[in-house]
Amino acid sequence: MSLPRLLKHPSGFLPLAMSLVALATVALHVARFGSAPEPDEGAAAHIWQLLMVAQMPVIIFFAIKWIPQAPREALPILALQIAGILAAMAPVFFLGL
Repeated sequence: MSLPRLLKHPSGFLPLAMSLVALATVALHVARFGSAPEPDEGAAAHIWQLLMVAQMPVIIFFAIKWIPQAPREALPILALQIAGILAAMAPVFFLGL
């Protein structure tokens, strides 16, 4: 199985899409309200948290299903998924949100 073909499976692209939406949520919140600390978490924080947690089972499913079958193609996609998670977490960490 080729890398692009494996990436077309929902368990391959869904975590990447969820990370991008989480990153966009943080970016829109910072653009709209700034990065000042708030007394209570808003909707953007809850959406970000749900997206980050919801992609974990999908990534675990992807790893369990595809690493034994096609490790050469699955490992780069798994690395992309982890990079997506780190990219979505970076603004929260560096801006102290």
